[in-house]
Amino acid sequence: MTEGELLLKVENVSKKFCKDLKTSLWYGIKDLISGVSSSNKERILRPKEFWAVKDINFELKRGECLGLIGHNGAGKSTLLKILNGLIKPDSGQVTIKGRVGALIELGAGFNPILSGRENIYNNGAILGFTRKEIDDKLEDIIDFAEIREFIDMPVQNYSSGMKVRLGFAVAAQMEPDVLIIDEVLAVGDLGFTLKCFKTIDTILPNTAVVFVSHSMPMVSRICNKIILMENGEPKYVGEDIGEGIDKYYSRFTNNNSNVVFDDNSLTLDSFKIKTESVINGFPVINWGGNLKLDINFTTKIKKETFCIVIIISDKEQRPIAMLQESQFNSIENKSMRVLVDVSDLQLSKGLYNFNLVMKSGMTNEPRLRINNIGEFQVIHEKEVWQPFLLRATYDFIS
Repeated sequence: MTEGELLLKVENVSKKFCKDLKTSLWYGIKDLISGVSSSNKERILRPKEFWAVKDINFELKRGECLGLIGHNGAGKSTLLKILNGLIKPDSGQVTIKGRVGALIELGAGFNPILSGRENIYNNGAILGFTRKEIDDKLEDIIDFAEIREFIDMPVQNYSSGMKVRLGFAVAAQMEPDVLIIDEVLAVGDLGFTLKCFKTIDTILPNTAVVFVSHSMPMVSRICNKIILMENGEPKYVGEDIGEGIDKYYSRFTNNNSNVVFDDNSLTLDSFKIKTESVINGFPVINWGGNLKLDINFTTKIKKETFCIVIIISDKEQRPIAMLQESQFNSIENKSMRVLVDVSDLQLSKGLYNFNLVMKSGMTNEPRLRINNIGEFQVIHEKEVWQPFLLRATYDFIS
């Protein structure tokens, strides 16, 4: 076993599918009859066909973990199935050295009518292990999966969490050369997920891992290479995990107002984030700087007390902070302007967005709510996943 040994090489891999089953069957028959082998013909899309994966290239060595990210439908699962040998690419080549363990779909590879114990032996045999090798690993797999009392029950009676635990236990405890993990880990409970990542840390020096997840903190934690896919194509390939994740978020940022509720008691005319600079379309605020908002709206009713609430969400749409509420009295058909100032902003480096809520100051009933009303970026030299980077002083006394 050689550290840094090349275990997985993907060269110009592409795969196309047809949107219509009947048309797909007809194309299949025509290809069989004509014996299609021309790479030029393979590259041409026919009516109703589309590229699920197109021109993917990367290498993965022992001890490396590749993060595969992108929105739903980007082509990640198709690429994993190609890597695992479940489907053949239309063009390109995949070269894998050693044994491959895969956890790409919930319950994939399990025979539902067989017991958990029988499925362990089946999966181990598929991976190329002898019965004796599986015998040696059996107790470790059962203990890791935490399903000893259910191990002789048919897998079809397992919960989704039990299937994930057994699938990961088999895939990881067998210590394959290449380990492929789809986002099924999101199904398990937090305690088991943490145990899975601890196991990945343990086996990674001897394994090459391909990891798919929508959780960017998870990707950042274990990956040292990253591919961002969109519509089947690679949009970023490299070793700068932070840059790949930033491109992932920036591609799915929506600058349009998203009105969740509106009772027509007021109209928002503008919502501006006042900053000195803009990078990649985002207003930029230096860590420790001042956050300034300029909000203009028109009230349509009189003698009403409104309460304005501004919520800050992170790039994963998790609310992380709320600005102190403020109230005002309305005047019918009156334009109003509100200037908001937050000094010494200590949000950590990253992208954030605002949700705006207007509610009755008397009853707390909502009047207007708009999500993702504006985005901004906090700049700092250090990248951390905690939402706040708080200013502190240290006195070292010897």
